[in-house]
Amino acid sequence: MEQRRRPRASQRPGMRVGRILGVPLYLNASILLLALLITVLYGELAGQRLQLSPLGGYLVGAGFVLALLGSVLAHELGHALTARRFGIGVRGITLELLGGYTEMDRDAPSPRVDLLVSLAGPAVSAVLGAAAVAATLALPDRTVADQLAFQLAASNVIVAVFNILPGLPLDGGRALRAVVWALTRDRHRATEVAGWAGRVLAVGTALLVAALYAIDVLSLLALPLTALVALTLWHGAGQSIRMSRISRRLPLIDLASLARPVHQVPTGTPLAEAQRRAEQAHPVTEPHQVAALLVTDTAGRPVALVDPAAAAAVPEARRPWLAVDAVARTLADLPAIPVTTDGEQVLETVQAHPGAQYVVTAGEDVVGVLHIADLAQLLEPHRKMNT
Repeated sequence: MEQRRRPRASQRPGMRVGRILGVPLYLNASILLLALLITVLYGELAGQRLQLSPLGGYLVGAGFVLALLGSVLAHELGHALTARRFGIGVRGITLELLGGYTEMDRDAPSPRVDLLVSLAGPAVSAVLGAAAVAATLALPDRTVADQLAFQLAASNVIVAVFNILPGLPLDGGRALRAVVWALTRDRHRATEVAGWAGRVLAVGTALLVAALYAIDVLSLLALPLTALVALTLWHGAGQSIRMSRISRRLPLIDLASLARPVHQVPTGTPLAEAQRRAEQAHPVTEPHQVAALLVTDTAGRPVALVDPAAAAAVPEARRPWLAVDAVARTLADLPAIPVTTDGEQVLETVQAHPGAQYVVTAGEDVVGVLHIADLAQLLEPHRKMNT
């Protein structure tokens, strides 16, 4: 139950099923596993408690699945509509195995907005939980309606309480980040603090799961799902910490100096000769300084870029006989980034169009080539990168 800023909409892991209140809705394939588990497990429990046939029990289980998904959707709509209220675009809501998430097109502009958007989801779950509790108390005992109301009350209250815990990627972690952000005026530091709090929660959840299993409170069947929750928390917290460190270094991105130089060679030039000319014109001392080979047509217009991986795979004995065109990609197939693009926009472009190379332009001219390995090395200097 979280909000994410995720530019890679083209790689969304889910199937679009429609729109609700103007927000696109997606279903992750993992939701089918959740639906099957709940239908079978809860269906058998409800069938025994209400003395229903197996089919009747499974129908009740399926009804609970629909009601539960509706509750998760309402939770995420709380985030989405609050974000939209403050002018933040919403890309969509995705429902998946462990709940759902809301994708926004930008971060909250202030700690106050971040706090309100974060708390909106748990607030909706709390209201739904309270309404379901009231319905449970009002309905006759041992009826289908009573059972569904009780399970909805329990699930919504658990969702509200769990999500308010102060650690990323939970909603409470975003609220913690907003508070630390307001106190320190440093969003990146606030994200790291909330991320480390999330890791503490993940470890605490794992220890709690182990303890509950040891005293027979949790069954062996429930152990994998609860362990998955702990692992998801750890992974999400780690991603938050990593992204905060990357975001802190975004102002260092200067495409004019980061992009590799280009050396133009006419179409049909043998690869070995093209490489010799580039080395002569652009002597280098570091691998990341190697000039990119830009192939031009007969009129001198750049039309393609030699793929360094494909060129390196050609045996040296063949390079004098193989034209650069054979190991080049047309410029139309490569994303272009203006040389004046700031760091945040560069990262968004890379996330939206994953690749190894990006053409850096100044107007209609190609002035350099950005290699993803060079960008990664700048943003995460302590990680081992392949150049």
